Amino acid sequence: MKCAQDIMSRDVLTVQPETSVSDLARLLNAHNINGVPVVDSDNNLLGVVTENDLVYQKKKVHIPTVINILDSFIYLESQSKMKEEMEKITGATVEQIYSKDAKTVTPETAIDEIATIMAEQNIHTIPVVENNTLIGVIGKGDIIRTLIS
Repeated sequence: MKCAQDIMSRDVLTVQPETSVSDLARLLNAHNINGVPVVDSDNNLLGVVTENDLVYQKKKVHIPTVINILDSFIYLESQSKMKEEMEKITGATVEQIYSKDAKTVTPETAIDEIATIMAEQNIHTIPVVENNTLIGVIGKGDIIRTLIS
């Protein structure tokens, strides 16, 4: 059975945390892709940034629900979640908007396992890492191409 290293793209476009949001948008649009890995200067994977992260910046701000009891405000939702949301909405660099908990696979991961991850977790792009170093990426198109061949 084929595995990640058999179908992954090895020539991977990446961005670094300091990349501006506008440069990221231009990169995704120019290459007609929906996301890219975020790496440090040693090509170690830090996370993934996608079109969804860019779209998130245009969403309406959710004001947390509060109740007032005896001149005290009690938040019914997490204040830290509100802070994270505001930082992501106002982010000017990739560092402020990317997902740090990216799902990854190894070069030996079987294609059916990759397809299951993509389908069940609604992921379009999965980085392939070896010793936390990015060596490739697999997109849904790569999975579909294996069906054709």
